[in-house]
Formats: sequence, C-alpha cells, structure tokens
Amino acid sequence: MKKDDIINKAIDFTNNSALNYISKEAALKPEYAGIKIFDDPIFAFGSADDDIFNRFKSDDVISDRFLTPVEWLPEAKTVISFFLPHTEKIRSSNANDYDWPSDEWLHGRIEGQLLVKELSIYLENILLESGYKSLAPSLDERFKTGKAMPVAFTSNWSERHAAFACGLGTFGLSKGIITKKGMAGRFGSVITAMDLPKDNRPYKDIYEYCNKCGACAKHCPVDAISLEDGKIHKPCSDFLDETLEKFNPRYGCGKCQVKVPCEKGIPKK
Repeated sequence: MKKDDIINKAIDFTNNSALNYISKEAALKPEYAGIKIFDDPIFAFGSADDDIFNRFKSDDVISDRFLTPVEWLPEAKTVISFFLPHTEKIRSSNANDYDWPSDEWLHGRIEGQLLVKELSIYLENILLESGYKSLAPSLDERFKTGKAMPVAFTSNWSERHAAFACGLGTFGLSKGIITKKGMAGRFGSVITAMDLPKDNRPYKDIYEYCNKCGACAKHCPVDAISLEDGKIHKPCSDFLDETLEKFNPRYGCGKCQVKVPCEKGIPKK
C-alpha cells in the first residue's frame, strides 16, 4: 500500500460516511439536517524516530509525560497526521457573532469528532489488514489528558504537535495549527509500523505561517489571546465549560478560527 492509496481511501471514507453529515436525529434544528461537516482531509507523513518528538518532552513544550511514537508502538516507523477542514457552511455560521458558538459549529465540534474517531479506526484497520501494527494514540487506553496529567492543559499525545512534526502546518497565535487548508477543522493521527516515505517539514519556525495580525485575539469572547502572550489556556478552558453548561452535551467556541486570514489557508505575510 502506498501513501496515495491511504489518502484516497481516507477521502472516499470521509465523503461516504454518514457521520460527515448532520443527521436528522442529532440536528438541533430541522434545517441543519444534511449539512456536510468536513471537506476532503489532507495528510502529512512523518518519521516515528524524528528527534522532534523527544523535544516535545521538554517542560517548555509539553512535559516528560508525552509519549513518543516508539513509546506508543515499539515497531513504529511512520506517523500519519491528518486534518479535516470544516466546510464553508460550518465556518461561516460561526462568524455571525462573537458571543457564543453557532449551532452548526457545535455540531462540527462534537458530531465532527465522531467522524475523526471513525476515520482513525478505519486507517488503523486498513494498515492492520496490510500486515502492519498500527494505533491511534488518542483512542488508546493509555491516552491521558486534562486532570489525568500532572501539568495542566497537557496530554501524553498531542494531535497539533504531531501535525507540526509531520509537516502539516505551524502554530498560530491562538495555538491552533495553520495548514494549507487553514485551521478551522479537526486533527487526528495514526502511528504505524509501515515504513512510508516521509514528507519534509516546509518550515523551520514554530509560528512560521502566522502573520501575527491579531484577528484571532480580537474575536476571542474572553480575551484569552494577545499579541504579547499568545493564548492563555485558563480563560479559554473556563469559557468552554460555560458553553458546556449552556449547550450540554455539546460545547465549543472556535471564534479564533473564523473570519481570520488563516481560516481556510496560509495567510500572506
């Protein structure tokens, strides 16, 4: 199996999955039923033994609780990172105001994550069927995040850092990842023993794609982002808790990802 085979199978799976459309049963309003959540995913392939994963163990990046690909899977050769960009319908709905997330965005965050999970499982399975051990760290029983970690707002695997390591994009001021399809969407990853050709990281700096325009800071409903300090996690997290209280069982925000130059592409400097 080649990289293109994996990518094409993933695109077909995404477009044909019922989970990529808001169902009639889940829709918060009847008119939302049938709305497509994601456009075609994009991929980047990194080396499982890339030293950048060891650097993520530093306290000023994540922490020493971060597990490298070979710690998740000793036979690991390749890390596959993917990004599912939200459709224009999902993105534009969330740009109408900057107080609360739109219903469509909430669907994209919660129902959309169900598709991320199923796509991860699908990729695991097609690699396993080809004879290569594979796993999605975020679905593994060893995955820990939040209060299960000794350092606040960290986890022992990060989809965003994996995306950066594999060459999918760089961080922005809001701590999201800016890809060639922007930053409004969801990330996932699979580690595999299959040795696939690696993509080069087309950047050197962690914030290389961010033009520091400050649009995300202006849109943040709780002023959790600034040009001086970037994103401060606590007020952002507290606001997400508020959205959970208001929209339970859904939550989200995403205001820093819409009506910004990096919403659907890499911004011009």
